[in-house]
Amino acid sequence: MAKILLAILMLIAVAFSAIYFQNSRAPELGVVSGKLMELGSRPNSVASQTADEQKRVLPLAMKESAEATHKAIKAAIKQYGGAEIITETSDYIYAVFTTPLMKYHDDVEFYIDSIAQQVHFRSASRAGYSDRGLNRQRYEALAMSYEKN
Repeated sequence: MAKILLAILMLIAVAFSAIYFQNSRAPELGVVSGKLMELGSRPNSVASQTADEQKRVLPLAMKESAEATHKAIKAAIKQYGGAEIITETSDYIYAVFTTPLMKYHDDVEFYIDSIAQQVHFRSASRAGYSDRGLNRQRYEALAMSYEKN
């Protein structure tokens, strides 16, 4: 019985170590040729530029200017809470959202495409397989807040 308990504890420790490792490593992100990086195969992400219909969300409409759009995005991030803006340029914002309970990190990007007059969005969990819809819910909350700002 002690060997079984020890084996179970070892499996739990390995699982938590793997999740911690995934959660601590920021992926390569950014805009390349007008596109945010493609999503991975796990069902824990959404994006406006993905080819995967189940993970696709609509891009946001730009405000009257890139500056007003940038300001509204930052206000939506602040209102949502739990985020730290990591990178910010005139047409791009990258923030890391941290879940309150388990402290999982989710990478969220906004790309202001002034030519198409759209804001592209990408949100992906670093750790785990499924996010139980959290990234889509975050998109919906941020989109609603953005529209009001």
